[in-house]
Amino acid sequence: MNVVEMDNLKKKLDEIDIKLLDTLNERAKLVKEMIHHKKLQGLPAFDPVREREMLNHIAKNNQGPFAAETLQHIFKEIYKAGLELGENDNRKALLVSRRKKAEDTIVQVNKDSIGDGKQRLIAGPCSVESYEQTAKVAERLKEHGLTLLRGGAFKPRTSPYDFQGLGLDGLKILKRIADEYQLSVISEIVSPNDIETAEAYVDVIQIGARNMQNFELLKEAGQSRKPILLKRGLAATIEEFMNAAEYIISSGNENIILCERGIRTYERATRNTLDITAVPILKQETHLPVFVDVTHSTGRRDLLQPAAKAAMAVGADGLMAEVHPDPAVALSDQAQQMDLEQFDHFVSILKNFGLHTNKNE
Repeated sequence: MNVVEMDNLKKKLDEIDIKLLDTLNERAKLVKEMIHHKKLQGLPAFDPVREREMLNHIAKNNQGPFAAETLQHIFKEIYKAGLELGENDNRKALLVSRRKKAEDTIVQVNKDSIGDGKQRLIAGPCSVESYEQTAKVAERLKEHGLTLLRGGAFKPRTSPYDFQGLGLDGLKILKRIADEYQLSVISEIVSPNDIETAEAYVDVIQIGARNMQNFELLKEAGQSRKPILLKRGLAATIEEFMNAAEYIISSGNENIILCERGIRTYERATRNTLDITAVPILKQETHLPVFVDVTHSTGRRDLLQPAAKAAMAVGADGLMAEVHPDPAVALSDQAQQMDLEQFDHFVSILKNFGLHTNKNE
C-alpha cells in the first residue's frame, strides 16, 4: 500500500469518526429528552431491564469483526455517559450550585459577613450547662475579639442515658450571655416544632450531622428568617450534603453555611475522619460559605491546631471548635474540648495564620 492509499484510508476513518460523533451527540439529545420526561412522571432515569434489552439487541445484530462482548462493553459506557448528562443537568439546576449562581453568597450574622474572605472562628462549649460555665467561655471569646458563640441546648446523643441538654432554658442562657457580651449565638435545633421558638434566642440555627437528612426539619429551616449552619451527615456523600442544603434553599432561605465535621470511616485513631478535600470541592460546586468543625472531626485536643491550619489552608471560610472552663467535669465530650488556657494558645497560633478577629481589623 502506497502513501496515497494510506492517506485515503485515514480520511475515510476521519469521516466515519465524525459520523460517529454526530450520531452519539444526536443520541445524547434523545437521552436527555427521555430523562426529562421520566423525571416529570416521577420515573427513575435508569431502567436496567431496558438496558439489558438494548445490549441483547446489539449482540444479536453484530456482524463482526468486534466480539459481541466488546461491543456490549462499549455501549454500556455510552449508556452510562448518557445518564451522567442527566445528572449534570440536575446539578446545574440546584439552587445551591455554583452553576446557578457564580458569585459567593455572603451570610450576614449581625455584624459578621460570613463568606467575605475573612476566616472566622465559632467557639463555645459542647453543651450549655449553666450560666456561669457559658459566661466564662463568652468572656474569653470577647477578650480575643471573637464574636461567634456556639453552645448546645438540645443535644441529640448516641445513648439515651447521656446528657440531652437544658432545652429552652439553655437557649435563654445563651440569649442572656449574647446580649451581655455582644456575641452572636449558634445553637442546634433538633425538632421542626422548635424552629420558631429558637428564632427568639439564637442568631444562627444549627442542624447537626444526625439531622442532615431530617427533611421536615430542613424544610422548616428553609422557612426561617435566621441563617442556617448545616453540618454534613456522619456518612453522607458531598452530593447528599448539597441536596440537604437544597431542601433549605428551595424552601426560601438562602442564608446557609455548610460545615464539614468529619465522616465515619474504618479509622479509629480519630473520632471521625476529616474530609479536608470536601472544602475546596464544596467551594467549587456551591456558592455557599464552608466551615470546618475541627473538634468533632478529630475528637482529639492535640489535633485541633493542625486540623484548623489545614482547613484554613484549603480555603475554609471559618472554623468551629469546642471550649469549656473545666473539660474534666463537662457533661458531654470531655475528651475533645479545650480548656481556657489551651483555647488561648489555639487562638493565638491561628491569629498568626490569618484568623480574623475584631482585634486585627
